Amino acid sequence: MSHPLQRALIVEDERSWQQILEEILVDEGLTVDVAENQEMAITYLRAHPHRVAVVDLSLRSQDPHNQDGLKVLDAVRRLDPGCASILLTGFATVELAVSVLTEYNALTCLRKEAFQRSQFRQVIHQALAAAPPEKTASLAAGLPRSGQNGRETPGQANNPEGSVLVVEDDGGWRGILSELLTDSGYRVRLCAGYGEALGYLHREKFSLAVVDLSLSGQYKSEPSEVGLELEGYRLLAGAHAEGIPTIVVSGVANPAEIERAYSEHRIFAFLEKQAFDRRGFLRVVKEARALGRAASELDVLTDREREVLELLARGLTNKEIAEQLVISTNTVKRHIKSIFEKLDIHTRSAAAAKMAGSGEAA
Repeated sequence: MSHPLQRALIVEDERSWQQILEEILVDEGLTVDVAENQEMAITYLRAHPHRVAVVDLSLRSQDPHNQDGLKVLDAVRRLDPGCASILLTGFATVELAVSVLTEYNALTCLRKEAFQRSQFRQVIHQALAAAPPEKTASLAAGLPRSGQNGRETPGQANNPEGSVLVVEDDGGWRGILSELLTDSGYRVRLCAGYGEALGYLHREKFSLAVVDLSLSGQYKSEPSEVGLELEGYRLLAGAHAEGIPTIVVSGVANPAEIERAYSEHRIFAFLEKQAFDRRGFLRVVKEARALGRAASELDVLTDREREVLELLARGLTNKEIAEQLVISTNTVKRHIKSIFEKLDIHTRSAAAAKMAGSGEAA
């Protein structure tokens, strides 16, 4: 049964897509408004608050370059800030997905050619379960969030240290990874594609990422790049920039790709699907998490203290450290005392162990 306070807006010029989306949204208990163009969409937005809006990019079927959908997303952001917006388009590119997620605050960007009813329902569930944007402060204070396909483990829902982002286009592999991680006490966010995963990276904090390199529903910058650029690499770059230890689980396992993942994106481990072992996977997850915790411990240090700690871990004496950094030995002693206090350690060997555990030791 639909509820008058739970409305959805469909902005789509093709009748067949209107029918498909309306059927799904009505089944989810939503009262649905259908707009064929930008003007109608804005009229609906001004008339009623909506919980979710599904917007096509091109609202003129005869004009493939039309992007009125972006104007609608902007209107949603301005007129109905409590509404979660979803872009559903047949003209998706990486640049478009990034723009939609970062500039227009959309929940996700889905491709029509890869549309699946089950996946779309899961995205709608996510939109309905999540708090509206104006409640973001409450979420930051520690209230639980629900994730697409992911199960919240008791005791972990409020703890970002236990959150793992899994990006995998194959449903079977998503199930395997989710089961292993959830049974081990982690809170799992499951994503099937690049746009969805990028959105999570922008909105949430994760202690670990598990990424497949080849995503079947991937966006391509240019047609000429098909087969040359795997979308998983873009996610590796994003995870590395956020300081998230990352494990690649992929069927793309030629030496060149493996070496690139390690050298360019500093991944923690690369596991080949062809030789996947559940116990080995969980062991690597545990080791990656230990690395992440150790690295986060060093965040309390100043840049100069990190430099001192790095040299100390190499076995240099106070005098050698002073010469290397062009400071006095007394200054070195003060830095070391501060390092010991912040890291709650008492010996140089313990300090070296902390550095080694963070993965930053030379």
